Amino acid sequence: MCSFVENLSMAGNVYGSVFRLTTFGESHGKGIGGIIDGCPAGLIVDFTAIQQDLDRRKPGQSAIVTQRKESDEVQFLSGIFEGKTTGTPIAFLIPNTDQKSQDYSHIKDSYRPSHADYTYDQKYGARDYRGGGRSSARETAARVVAGAIAKQLLGKVQIQAYVSAVGNLKLNIPYHQLDLKNAETNAVRCPDTQTALQMETYIKDIRKQGDTVGGIVSCVIQNVPVGWGEPVFDKLHAELGKAMLSINAVKGFEYGSGFAGAGMKGSEHNDLFETDGTTKTNHSGGVQGGISNGMDIYFNVAFKPVATLIQNQETIDKHGQPTTIMGKGRHDPCVVPRAVPIVEAMAALVLADFYLRNQSAKIR
Repeated sequence: MCSFVENLSMAGNVYGSVFRLTTFGESHGKGIGGIIDGCPAGLIVDFTAIQQDLDRRKPGQSAIVTQRKESDEVQFLSGIFEGKTTGTPIAFLIPNTDQKSQDYSHIKDSYRPSHADYTYDQKYGARDYRGGGRSSARETAARVVAGAIAKQLLGKVQIQAYVSAVGNLKLNIPYHQLDLKNAETNAVRCPDTQTALQMETYIKDIRKQGDTVGGIVSCVIQNVPVGWGEPVFDKLHAELGKAMLSINAVKGFEYGSGFAGAGMKGSEHNDLFETDGTTKTNHSGGVQGGISNGMDIYFNVAFKPVATLIQNQETIDKHGQPTTIMGKGRHDPCVVPRAVPIVEAMAALVLADFYLRNQSAKIR
């Protein structure tokens, strides 16, 4: 009989308190998918909007991302009837159709530097080396489906993410001076055309070198009512940070003034009130005391360079012996263009959860 501890194997696949997502599947398995629990009945589902978000994340969409060809067409198995949610669990599946597992046979006994290969093997005593298995960013497609439904539940709340940096190329223009919709007019998803062209050229050059580069995705959330978020451990910004840091390759999160706020005086940083409850500045990033204050919520998410390089690297094998490894197959030279809809999806999951939790905050 399995012990309680053994039954906790591979825990951590569920996100959310009321609006909950459980994901499953591996990069090179038959498919990936999820189960959404806690979505209220009666929500009219826009299937086109869901597929559009999946198309923004899917591989093979431009010359600067992995050329793996996946249609990423989602199949809903339960929880939706005649175009509306039923209040029961929403199960969905995204089949894998273009996996090339042979591209990974050369690493089955070796560990890629800065990848999850070593830690998974040490933790579980086994690992799926085909594309990283469960550690692959392909798992995030399930998050995008759930996030697209969460967006529809949120109604007037607007969530817009965009690429603000690739390597040392940075977009130094405040978000309120940009037309964020322009982010979807280019392959990099940067709302400034000139900067986007520079970033695209740089990513293409990095790919030719067999190397990779990181970047930053910024996100702006508007029309969030006052009062979302819970005090102490479940602060709104804390949950946003957890959600973003759960995304593959994320190394940092900051909201509002972020680390720059540490260099300011209180007289500079305080957001003074207007008579209608808004504030003259928004260094708080729309969150005070862990609760939304009605102002724009904005934050940055830092992504590291992809660990798999198409060049020789020193590593060790499963016996601890030194060896050399070179990546093969199809990989992103920079993940941030495809990460934009993932950041939006995770933000939507956080907000949908707090929206539903807030329904019981007080007697109305």
